[in-house]
Amino acid sequence: MDYKCEIKNLPEQPILSIRTHSSMISLSKILGKAFEKLEARLKELGEDPSGAPFVAYYNMNMLNLDIEIGFPVKRTLDGNEEIKAGTQPAGKYAMTMHQGPYSKIWPAYNALTKNVKDGGYHASGVAYEYYLNDPGTTNPNDLLTQVVFPLK
Repeated sequence: MDYKCEIKNLPEQPILSIRTHSSMISLSKILGKAFEKLEARLKELGEDPSGAPFVAYYNMNMLNLDIEIGFPVKRTLDGNEEIKAGTQPAGKYAMTMHQGPYSKIWPAYNALTKNVKDGGYHASGVAYEYYLNDPGTTNPNDLLTQVVFPLK
């Protein structure tokens, strides 16, 4: 699959998120529970997400992933003990779109890494995945995931 990679300047984005750790084996279960908690908090606040749910990966240790699970929101909202209000900072971001199963996303990462390097940019070391459709109702071959690297 050919990946179209872009560099964009993005504004600061308010978010609600949960930061946690997970092994790759437990990831889908951890994500499901976290998204349920986030959706419940949004409902309590009478708010809707302003974009697709995401996971930020702060490392790629498959046995102990450091992740942030969240939703972009329209404005700063109150978190709680587990759910934090925060922002994704304004800045330059590299991005590409992956279509297909999550388990086959690595070529998108490789293409984006090459594009960043070839463009003379430096990635921050964090990787975001934005999930643009629902894996519960979408054929795995039709899943759309935007892969995003913040740039230094």
